[in-house]
Amino acid sequence: MSNEKYSGMGAILGPEGVTFRVWAPNAEKVFVFGSFNDWNDSSCEMEHEGNGYWSFHASDASDGTEYKFIIHHNGNTLHRNDPYALKMTNSIGNSVVYDLWRDFNDHEFRPPAINEMVIYELHIGTFNRDGKEDGQVGDFYSAAKKLDYIRDLGINTVEIMPVAEFPGDLSWGYNPSNPFSVETSYGGPDALKHFVFEAHMRGIAVILDVVYNHLGPTDLNLWQYDGWEENGKGGIYFYNDHRAKTPWGDTRPDYGRPEVRNYLRDNAMLWLEAFQCDGLRFDATAIIRLLNVDDQMGGAVLEEGVGFLRSLNQEIKDKFPHKILIAEDLKFDSSVTADLDQGGLGFDCQWGIGFSHVLRDVLTVSNDQDRSIKSVENLLLSKFNNDAFEKVIYTESHDEVANIESKRLPEEIQPGDAEGEYAKKKSTLGALVVFTAPGIPMIFQGQEFLTYEHFHDSKPLDWGRLEYFGGIVNLYRDLIHLRKASEGFARGLNGQGIDMLHHDDEGLVLAYARYHHDDPDNPVVIVVNFSVETKLGYRFGINNGGKWNVIFNSGWSGYDQVFSEVDVKEVYSGEGLNGKQHSLVVDIPSYGGLILSR
Repeated sequence: MSNEKYSGMGAILGPEGVTFRVWAPNAEKVFVFGSFNDWNDSSCEMEHEGNGYWSFHASDASDGTEYKFIIHHNGNTLHRNDPYALKMTNSIGNSVVYDLWRDFNDHEFRPPAINEMVIYELHIGTFNRDGKEDGQVGDFYSAAKKLDYIRDLGINTVEIMPVAEFPGDLSWGYNPSNPFSVETSYGGPDALKHFVFEAHMRGIAVILDVVYNHLGPTDLNLWQYDGWEENGKGGIYFYNDHRAKTPWGDTRPDYGRPEVRNYLRDNAMLWLEAFQCDGLRFDATAIIRLLNVDDQMGGAVLEEGVGFLRSLNQEIKDKFPHKILIAEDLKFDSSVTADLDQGGLGFDCQWGIGFSHVLRDVLTVSNDQDRSIKSVENLLLSKFNNDAFEKVIYTESHDEVANIESKRLPEEIQPGDAEGEYAKKKSTLGALVVFTAPGIPMIFQGQEFLTYEHFHDSKPLDWGRLEYFGGIVNLYRDLIHLRKASEGFARGLNGQGIDMLHHDDEGLVLAYARYHHDDPDNPVVIVVNFSVETKLGYRFGINNGGKWNVIFNSGWSGYDQVFSEVDVKEVYSGEGLNGKQHSLVVDIPSYGGLILSR
């Protein structure tokens, strides 16, 4: 048999065995051992290839072989898992050789255009636990059983919270122990491939959350990997000075080391190439690009982190121009989504705390007289780099709804009665604003059936609410289809244009037009009422005359019996008002609104 070594990192499976390769620049000797050599810790000494790389070709190793490395350093013998392990028995178990490209079939899938994207954020462990016993978590196979539902809801993009191997079975996923291995309790790499394939067959793009701002901090195999460290810190994969600091320990990767940059780069490419994910959502990018993570408004730049992000995003855009790159930055910094050739980081869009916090504050105020709709107007007009679709907008994400202080929106609106009239009306009013505002709309799992318990990685989503709140689900479904202009009308909702038509501080009414630059003469008009009072015969000025059809009415009793206030189908424009050439007279539901098109 040939002993020719295969190129790559980790366990590279070829036709005649496996080449093991690892980076351990401070090691004196390195061995590989595993089920292929009966766990003999001294029979397979790896050859030093130079520049800190070690390799060994094992003709007896194959797909499914368990293995580890033994590193000798300064009198110590260290048992280490493969940093590039594609599969683990568990986070502190053994690495497993995995045939990454077995039965690979290019799906040739393309995600929706960014202006037509509607995102559903989900957590694999809690999304659907169908068929699991109490105490077990959901996996990719059980999650895939709900993809028909997601498709029928109108969602065209799912965003999955991180799935790299983490300690135990319960986690949000933002504590990766083995970044290249898919979480065992979620079904491992085969299960992720299954989920992505099933999503693509239904026209649903898959965006994966990745964590490159820190690693671990527990069960962290990379910590002091080859025995070397400085200042008691993490060794070769991490900064070993003040730059190591993050909110999750001194575990910031050393973006200045080419080998660490390559490690993170290879990880991103793994999800995009082998698993065919349609994009990545980068967690907490401010901690990659800024030196002082405690500085709320930015501060000193970590140039090596900026260089890493720019280089990675450039390579992804060159190789996969259709894949979506999302940053969770939270610093209101337009450079994050500015083009690379303009000195920006090159992300397509970014999460921002502004939209969610402002809109939730307006919706959760108890007294109408304390409600500010000027802040909502400012939200609608805000954008990065003059592009409406550089921001992801939402009222609920995993961060907003994850503890006793940050509850689901219906519970915050009406504490103790999240299924009450005001909780239903105001939370769906929030949905109406999200799906008609400029930006990429996103909802969090279960939001569409008024899930009210705060998100926890041990609490499965209660699918029994789906039928009970079927009317609210239909409301979300209607808004999503309008947002995508599925039926051909309401195209203005996925255009760049917005025109504020009417602002009534006293009556708490806003009206605005959305239009697509390719079809500016056919805007969509949205009128929203942030007060408890139903507005009968309410008149406001518009720019376009003629007959207008009410294509969405949040006050329709078909959505919920407490909504049965307003029934309006079509409206004819009248004389001009407030400097506008025409006007409309409409009835607007309490804590609700209308969408109109010509």
